[in-house]
Amino acid sequence: MNRPVDPDPRADSPWALRDYALIADGERGALVDPRGGIAWLCAPAWHDDAVFSGLLGGPGRYGVRPADRWNVWGGSYEDGTLVRVGRWVTSDGIVTCREALAAPAGPGRLVLLRQVRAVRGTALVDVDLDVRAGHGRHPMTEVRQEDAIWRARSGPLHVRFSGARDARPDPDGGLRARLRLPQGEARDLVLELSTERRDDPLDAASLWSSTERWWSRAVPDCADTAAPRDTRMAYAVLNGLTSTAGGMVAAVTTSLPERADTGRDYDYRYAWVRDQCYAGVAVAAHGPHPLLERAVGFVADRLLEDGAGLRPAYTVDGGPLPPERELPLVGYPGGGDRTGNRAGRQFQLDVFGEALQLFAAAARHDVLDARAARAAAVAADAVAETWTRPDAGLWELEDRWWTHSRLCCVVGLRDLSRELRTPASADWARLADRVLATTRSRCLHPDGHWRRAADDDGPEAALLLPLARGAVPSDDPAFSATRALVVRRLAADGHVYRFRHGDEPLGDAEGAFLLCGFTMAMAAHAQGRHAEAARWFERTRSACGPAGLFAEEYDVAQRQLRGNLPQAFVHALLLECSARFGGASDGVPSDGW
Repeated sequence: MNRPVDPDPRADSPWALRDYALIADGERGALVDPRGGIAWLCAPAWHDDAVFSGLLGGPGRYGVRPADRWNVWGGSYEDGTLVRVGRWVTSDGIVTCREALAAPAGPGRLVLLRQVRAVRGTALVDVDLDVRAGHGRHPMTEVRQEDAIWRARSGPLHVRFSGARDARPDPDGGLRARLRLPQGEARDLVLELSTERRDDPLDAASLWSSTERWWSRAVPDCADTAAPRDTRMAYAVLNGLTSTAGGMVAAVTTSLPERADTGRDYDYRYAWVRDQCYAGVAVAAHGPHPLLERAVGFVADRLLEDGAGLRPAYTVDGGPLPPERELPLVGYPGGGDRTGNRAGRQFQLDVFGEALQLFAAAARHDVLDARAARAAAVAADAVAETWTRPDAGLWELEDRWWTHSRLCCVVGLRDLSRELRTPASADWARLADRVLATTRSRCLHPDGHWRRAADDDGPEAALLLPLARGAVPSDDPAFSATRALVVRRLAADGHVYRFRHGDEPLGDAEGAFLLCGFTMAMAAHAQGRHAEAARWFERTRSACGPAGLFAEEYDVAQRQLRGNLPQAFVHALLLECSARFGGASDGVPSDGW
């Protein structure tokens, strides 16, 4: 057992999850709290230890905030980016802090940019930096000033910090400064953390310029979608969570509770194949943008390496997930403190079906290369080999004959046989028919709806996604009966829950599942119920915090986010719904709302 690291005695209590903002560069991401503190940042890569871990009660901090504590906070993103502008109205002025992780980025070096500006009145701004690598184990050492640059070490990381020439070291190794900015003046603060010593200039202007160019190229306009600004935001989040190696993390954080006192908190700083496919298919619904090709490349590489032994999740560079272990931290209130994830050892059949859908979407846009086509054939062969086996399924539960997993494979096989014309196409179509026929015989309830599993008659919201994507025709009675059952048994207050937890009322065991709200919208839209689809879509996309970020779940009664943040697959399904409902080019004409 690791010896717990004492919480920083100067640390504030954490905020509700809805109040955090995200900055990210693809290789790592930081959560920023309303006080101007970096509450969470792992370095040098997503799955490495945190250097700022205040979110989980650990040491390490980087705060930039007005000295006048009598203030009201706010802020927004620059449209289509994860460049955040925090804003405080104080008793005698207005202060802003523009911040971003510099891009394009590499895995061994991060640069955190912060530009403080006195918008109205003279601003006094406090800066507090204390890098603590290793989840707080390594304080800053060798702190020294070379010209105008502060240098230090924190465990294996080299630290450089510019913009606070007059800072003073703390006894514990950190740095503190108070900036005085006349009205209209700005000050750039540049923090670099790297695995090797660097001596190149920390030129804030050029770093900002390259970051702005990177974002302008990365995120499309999305004017042809149902909700352009929110769609650009969703695309920016997915882009910020996707590494140069192609892997996309499921979320930035670990150990945030899905529900207080339930013990269900997991490490999502890894690339789930399913989530990556959701993101790629969502992007393809709008157009052949770069994130589609990156998703295809990452998933293809994993299939060609592991075949039918494909793991559900990997590190973003394609490595295996580490085993679960406890962290020496207090943990977010109501949550735990752990890294690693047992899902990396499970068999989840549906990931093969989702991969086939991703490859078919790429083929529809003529961006499926020969390597990915081989991977598609591997995935189809894996379905043929494994589809009769029980699996852990979408929700990573016990091994059972889950209906959702089989229907996902039906969709993928059919899509691939239609889009990728090879001698095997007819075999894929026949296999889809065989899987569907067997699943229908085992998993269709006598009342006409799809069961949750062969041995479970309960309602299951996850079934709406393969049904919406064409597992059966849109006018199939079982489709309508299943959607009606989900509305009746799993929906309340305009939100959708995953499944029933025994006899507990909806909302007691867990929050509304935002992925399912968007899939309900897609299912209604697929059946031509466009006004109803719009209602589900609008209700679900309202369940975010002020920064526009979605977690996995939403506590409807308390209007709070639950689970790790931000949840990539929720942003992916928002993007897909908005693209399909708005009539973006995905090869399928839209009838509008």
